[in-house]
Amino acid sequence: MTTTDAEVTPVHSRRDVVQAMWGLMMGMFVSILASTIVSNALPRIVAELKGSQSIFAWIVTAELLAMTATVPLWGKLADLYSRKLLIQASLSLFVVGSLIAGFSQNVEMLIVSRVVQGLGAGGVTALATIVMAAMIPPRELGRYSGMFGAVFGVGTVAGPLIGGLLVDTSWLGWRWCFFIGIPFTLAAIYMLQRTLNLPVVRNEKTKIDYLGAFLIVSGVSTLLIWSSLAGQKFEWASTWTAGLVTLGVLLLVAAVRVEAKAHDPIVPLSIFRNRTVSLATVASALVGIAMFGGTVFLSQYFQLSLGKTPTQAGLLGLPLIFGLLVSSTVAGQLITKYGKWKAFLVSGGVFMIGGMLLLSTITAQTSVFMVSVHMFVLGVGVGLMMQNLVLAAQNDVPAKDLGATTSTLTFFRSLGGAIGVSALGAVLANKVTSLSEEKFGAMPGGEASGHAVPDLSVLPPEIKAVIAEIYATATAEIFLVGVPFAVLALLAVLFIKEKPLKETSGDDRLAAEMAAGH
Repeated sequence: MTTTDAEVTPVHSRRDVVQAMWGLMMGMFVSILASTIVSNALPRIVAELKGSQSIFAWIVTAELLAMTATVPLWGKLADLYSRKLLIQASLSLFVVGSLIAGFSQNVEMLIVSRVVQGLGAGGVTALATIVMAAMIPPRELGRYSGMFGAVFGVGTVAGPLIGGLLVDTSWLGWRWCFFIGIPFTLAAIYMLQRTLNLPVVRNEKTKIDYLGAFLIVSGVSTLLIWSSLAGQKFEWASTWTAGLVTLGVLLLVAAVRVEAKAHDPIVPLSIFRNRTVSLATVASALVGIAMFGGTVFLSQYFQLSLGKTPTQAGLLGLPLIFGLLVSSTVAGQLITKYGKWKAFLVSGGVFMIGGMLLLSTITAQTSVFMVSVHMFVLGVGVGLMMQNLVLAAQNDVPAKDLGATTSTLTFFRSLGGAIGVSALGAVLANKVTSLSEEKFGAMPGGEASGHAVPDLSVLPPEIKAVIAEIYATATAEIFLVGVPFAVLALLAVLFIKEKPLKETSGDDRLAAEMAAGH
């Protein structure tokens, strides 16, 4: 039976919700800023720390992997401890990770810092969505999802711009891309302390399934390591591939068996009996692949193919973010007004496919205007799908399963993103290597096999032109590879059945379920 430190009662007035949302949005802004501010600085960071193209992907993947692995754990901890304290703890981890990153002396130290940041991001990502569902009815969530969409847009827009300016400012440099987020993090912790008030709902029988968590993290990590190194350190068809894939699959099979028997599994298999949850989970993973796997490499295309500075690359990313911001905000308002949501999911799938196809046509000669149009289309698609998939699933499960459902969807979306960055990063690196060897035999400057990210400032114009075409061709190819994933996401949402949005909040529904003895 469930016990609480405070009675679970419907005490969330509009003022309570708005005040708490400000604290949550500040926390979300911090986590988004930390992941986007580094995007335009990565080519400079990797070159300065003597990293390779594979390391380029892993600096992003390390944070995504840590976030992915810990999202379900944070969701489970929310059943045991204060959600307010957990969010503050996750933001504190962010401060630690940012400090380590800012003082990094090599790529290994930087990757460790990104893991610590990912641990914090996992908490903020999981708990912010869980708290929203607890306080706000699904019918009203659209309005607040629009607010979070705006924060997402501002953080994503501000990140690359701030990062580019810091990198281009000689007396600051790329290290301030990590230091600058610390004051925002501390402000978020303070705001949440003042504004977020939730009852602590504690199930005395709930236990954390550490074995299941270990097997999930180990299995996913093994497959990510394989997808990142295959084609670089060893051949795709090799003994290493067979060994790593076999080990990863066996670990995940063992995880499924453990989760099926665990009293409180990290990823409850029972929720997948719900058709909406199952299809939304599949679609979320595929959206993650398309969103992270393709867009993370656009900044590199702008700088290495179009010859832009980090600051200019940040400005060139605005159309994608603007498309995401407009579509998520408008869709949220319309869903709240009319109570219909499936049409937005289907439209998002169509736009996402269109955007990926358009971006697969880019070259070193493509005009900035055309690239901007392509990015806007993709942004509209992602904005229509991302948060609305969570809304559809949250609306169709009992209140007691809200935390597990929300964290599971977030987990699979992050997992899709981590796999997308790792696998498509390997595809890009492999393509760059093959094209470089075809043109040069080895990369200029003596870097073997084209693994190193080139420093264009030391290369002659004729070599720059060839490298620009190489990276444009490779970037276009990863968007083409991402198209089938976008198609599968559309097919998944087509089979989701639209149901009326509930009019009561998660806490209200939980109180009713507890009163009824469920």
